[in-house]
Amino acid sequence: MPLRGRLAMLAAATVALAVAACALACWFLVRAQLLGSLDDSLRDNSVPPSTVVDRVQSGQCSRPDQPSPNPFGATVQVVDASGTSCVIVGNKLDVKDADVAVAKRDRGEVIHEAHSSNGTGYRVRTTPVGGTGLAVSLARPMTEIDESLRNLALILTLVGGAGVLGAAGAGVALARAGLRPVDRLTEAVEHIARTEDLAVRIPAEGDDEIARLSRSFNAMTEALASSRELQQQLIADAGHELRTPLTSLRTNVDLLVRSEETGRPLPEQDRRELMASVKTQMTELGELIGDIQELSRPQAGPAEQERAQIVGLHDSVERAVERVRPRGPRVTLTTELSPWYVRADPAALERSVVNLLDNAVKFSPTGGTVRVTLREGRLSVRDEGPGVPAEELPYVFDRFWRSPSARSMPGSGLGLSIVARTVRQAGGTVELRLPRDGGPGTEAALHLPGAPTAPPDLSGPEAPPGPSGPDVEPTKG
Repeated sequence: MPLRGRLAMLAAATVALAVAACALACWFLVRAQLLGSLDDSLRDNSVPPSTVVDRVQSGQCSRPDQPSPNPFGATVQVVDASGTSCVIVGNKLDVKDADVAVAKRDRGEVIHEAHSSNGTGYRVRTTPVGGTGLAVSLARPMTEIDESLRNLALILTLVGGAGVLGAAGAGVALARAGLRPVDRLTEAVEHIARTEDLAVRIPAEGDDEIARLSRSFNAMTEALASSRELQQQLIADAGHELRTPLTSLRTNVDLLVRSEETGRPLPEQDRRELMASVKTQMTELGELIGDIQELSRPQAGPAEQERAQIVGLHDSVERAVERVRPRGPRVTLTTELSPWYVRADPAALERSVVNLLDNAVKFSPTGGTVRVTLREGRLSVRDEGPGVPAEELPYVFDRFWRSPSARSMPGSGLGLSIVARTVRQAGGTVELRLPRDGGPGTEAALHLPGAPTAPPDLSGPEAPPGPSGPDVEPTKG
């Protein structure tokens, strides 16, 4: 059954229960009122004892098999202490134990229901007859109120049925109106599933649950569209960057193959240069693929959280400097490092520092100096190269972005993107800026939250390394 039908049935069932409860309560209240009125009428029309005695003594109290005429529908019956009864007027009624108790003077008065010999129900009031061992029962037929109760039950049934039908119709209308936003959302989801068009947006009005769901859906489709656009851009940029080394490799390999097929060996010097070029292109291709794999990983997932641990940033910088130093033999690297402990992925953190140092070494002139400084969690890598124009600084951390003046140099344009990604995951910031003292070159400034001392559990000899240690409290620098 569709959701509208279930809501309509639920509304109808709820109203039916409420109407049934109200109808039953009304019926019993009216019945009690009618019975009370009938009992009051029986009390107001009691039979005088002298009349009862005269009728009994004169023989006008008939035997049970000789009913007397009853023009008013009331019944007067005399009961003695033995339970024998005779009828003064009306129909013979069942004698109850309570009636005999009144005749015996065990009870003063009783009111109950009884039936006549023809099955008619009566409301009976039995009182003692003074000076005798008799009791007189005055009864009126229940038909006086049964007809009213039947009419009331019929009216309540009709009104209740109409209410239930009306509630079902109102439930359908309300469900249709209330679920209209859900229908729009369903149509949008079906449209996206059918066409993969993530530009669909659902109007969100108000602050109710449906509006919140619509806004959440719009945010989800927007995020999916952005993710798809980034994915397509990454694929396009990666294809463009891979084309250059692959073209160079293909050209060099073609030269080697043609040399072998024609039997005309290349000069030894040319062959060595060709093989060196192939090796360089292979290395560049491998680094590019590794960078693409690094950027294709989720930005924040369980794997990244498991790899994160408390490490000394100064140690990572020191190791990165030692790795980069052989790559720039004509450049001097100086370090001034203060202890600083952060929570991050050690391998990713060291790779990010290596990328910053590689950039600085690559653009430094022969004989230049790269100054590496770490104070209070702020890492500065400054070179003495030509610098980056101010208008290009906002784009240096974009994927595959390379300055027009540096496109002839080796590199994929992914190094700084990896740095920015790693620093964001560690809760820090990074920027590339012109030196504040107005000197030559470019300065990379990286800041990570942490502390100048290691946590206590990392200081002891039995401290377990890795993510089991406590988080480092960030220090405001």
